[in-house]
Amino acid sequence: MSHRDRGDLSAVHGNGNGSVRARFTLFTGVLVTVLSTALAAPGAARAAGPGHMTHPDLDWLGSQIKIHEGAGAAAGDSKVVTSSKITQTPGMDVSSHQGNVDWPGAWSKGAKFAYVKATEGTSYTNPSFTQQYNGSYNAGMIRGSYHFALPDVSSGAAQADYFVAHGGGWSADGRTLPGALDMEYNPYGASCYGKSASGMVSWIQSFSNEYHAKTGRYPTVYTSTSWWTTCTGNSAAFAKTNALWIARYSSSPGTLPAGWGYQTFWQWADTGTFPGDQNKFNGALDRVKAYAKG
Repeated sequence: MSHRDRGDLSAVHGNGNGSVRARFTLFTGVLVTVLSTALAAPGAARAAGPGHMTHPDLDWLGSQIKIHEGAGAAAGDSKVVTSSKITQTPGMDVSSHQGNVDWPGAWSKGAKFAYVKATEGTSYTNPSFTQQYNGSYNAGMIRGSYHFALPDVSSGAAQADYFVAHGGGWSADGRTLPGALDMEYNPYGASCYGKSASGMVSWIQSFSNEYHAKTGRYPTVYTSTSWWTTCTGNSAAFAKTNALWIARYSSSPGTLPAGWGYQTFWQWADTGTFPGDQNKFNGALDRVKAYAKG
């Protein structure tokens, strides 16, 4: 075999946790691949393939909803309204994508509450969690944490346990919101994670019940009406126990999932005045504090 029969190709893929370097060597039609992986971020996933995380730092609250449903509301849209005349309290949510956040700056611009990504699946923790979770609290905000669900990786109860053990707990101090469960399109495959509607409802119940057993609170459920309808069959099973955090990047929350007569939180834009996503609590600040205290 001559050197003309051999070719070398190298590529580097950044995944938010480090990089994967692949060298492809072609010998007369046979492709030999050598991979060297450098994963640096704390809590980074070490495996690829179905059910495994390869880019958890790109999976934040609403990242997949924007991809699948679009973002209709302009940042800072003065036409954003709600279906009621109840006072709306502004807030934000962040993940490792924002890194170190200027919390005093966000507070000075009017953010009164914040949710911070804590975990994903059962092997990822946000490397910026401490700065974000403690920083928002120290700036004066009421804050909580959220879990990005991967229902095809492990049981709901297992992920609730992992969440609580890695920043997802709750205390009745009036400054800590109950944890939120992020239910949205699968960033690694089929939108509903290969589950039937009844299977998805069972998974969410498993997470919710375990979180309640561990903390005494039911988690806030974050979702979009479209995903919820498609992947749970528009279940009304959670409306009596779990507060709703609706995602809709438009001028109003729109039609809500079955059973919920109103939303508690509304994520209305993915950019704007505050770092991260823009949110409104459906009530005045004293109601935010009441919800935090339980």
